[in-house]
Amino acid sequence: MLSSFLRTVLGWLVFALVAGLFAFVYLYVPTDMPSKTPTASPTTAKKGPPPANLETATFGTGCFWCSQAVFERLDGVWEATCGYMGGTLANPTYEQVCTGLTDHAEVTQVKFDPKVISYEKLLEWFWHMHDPTTLNRQGNDTGTQYRSVIFYSNDAQKAAAEKSRSDAQKNFRNPIVTEISPATTFYQAEDYHQEYFNNHASAGYCQLIIAPKLDKLNLTEAPTTAGGTGTKSPATSNGGATPAPTPASPAKSTPNP
Repeated sequence: MLSSFLRTVLGWLVFALVAGLFAFVYLYVPTDMPSKTPTASPTTAKKGPPPANLETATFGTGCFWCSQAVFERLDGVWEATCGYMGGTLANPTYEQVCTGLTDHAEVTQVKFDPKVISYEKLLEWFWHMHDPTTLNRQGNDTGTQYRSVIFYSNDAQKAAAEKSRSDAQKNFRNPIVTEISPATTFYQAEDYHQEYFNNHASAGYCQLIIAPKLDKLNLTEAPTTAGGTGTKSPATSNGGATPAPTPASPAKSTPNP
């Protein structure tokens, strides 16, 4: 009888763990944000060198593997590079940044064609791809290197970022804690961080965190090799519904270089 009871209890525990895992995978993408799903658009192949009018934008949304995977799938974005910004140490390594002692943030630096996608549209995606209401944390990734931050390159970007932050607040129940700071030296991250999702799509973090995020953002197709039409758009207002809190995520593990 005891053995039968233990088997029953074990069965329920396994069921609860499996159900919890599926719920976690589905819910991790921050829900404290507008809920309408973006729509995809066609793209056209790149031909020749990038346009001469490319502009630069730099964003920190927590893990740079996630933000790179999102930004490089947007029409008008020609490059999205993982790196570090905002710290005091020159040429920091990933391990040094992870100590939290260098003050750097993990960021994605974006080269974009403003004729195809505006800086304001990139800001809309920024608010939609992460939870800007958690200080120095995204899920279980904690530390100042995971802070929500916009590094502006000029006064126009600063003004746009400040207006966008104010406008975005209506979509969040909790106060936005995103930092808006002048851009400093950008240090490109180690090679093994670049295109991490595209190169390691079957890895646990990619399957549990990045893939569901791309799915919810309707960006599951491969990165565009195009300047594109710029008509992909992030979610807009959720009609006044109170957003749900963000579930925790497993912490990002350090890959072997």
